[in-house]
Amino acid sequence: MNIADLKKCTWKANKLLFSSGVVIFTWGNVSVIDRKKGIMAIKPSGIEYHKILVDDIVILDLDGNVIDGNKKPSVDAPTHIEIYKSFSSVGSIVHTHSLFATAFAQANREITCFGTTHADYFYGNIPVTRKLHKSEVGEYEKNTGKVIVERFEKGEIDPEKIKACLVKNHGPFVWGEDANKAVENSIVLEQIAKSNFITCGLNSNPKILSKHIIDTHFLRKHGKNNYYGQEKK
Repeated sequence: MNIADLKKCTWKANKLLFSSGVVIFTWGNVSVIDRKKGIMAIKPSGIEYHKILVDDIVILDLDGNVIDGNKKPSVDAPTHIEIYKSFSSVGSIVHTHSLFATAFAQANREITCFGTTHADYFYGNIPVTRKLHKSEVGEYEKNTGKVIVERFEKGEIDPEKIKACLVKNHGPFVWGEDANKAVENSIVLEQIAKSNFITCGLNSNPKILSKHIIDTHFLRKHGKNNYYGQEKK
């Protein structure tokens, strides 16, 4: 993918995220990586979504150096870079401060898999990171990425099966194999967080979905022998 196409793809993904209602003002960002070239594109910092132009999208290398663009990249770019470096299957990352997912992050509470909608997209609970220590805030955004990776490594969580993480007291980071999937996963995460919140209001002690149902719903869409949808021609 050339730089022009990478910028356009990233711009479209940011616009799609905004049109979904999951983000407001400047609260969030989408990035897309070109692994062959070792570069990523990301939303510019502090510009409202409806004002972003294709040329405003910033291109960085994976050391954080700007290689194309005349705007400052999102301050969250170092977080995205850490995720890209550690999770090789990730093609795009979305960060939001969506209402319900952020509430779970602030409550330091995982989004539990109570139902099949959740299991269709995420193979289990959405984890929460630990808090950042005072010594880590000097490189706040970089270390935010590192605690996400740490949570997955220590919890032996597969980032191809759980494509989201809540950063404690902050909000969700979500990813996918491409920009459209990453945005879709982010929108779905907010929906299941809202559903989860309502479920806990209706039942103070709901039970996690049975593993055999989680297996069935996740694997019929994402497993080796998946059968959801139409056959590819």
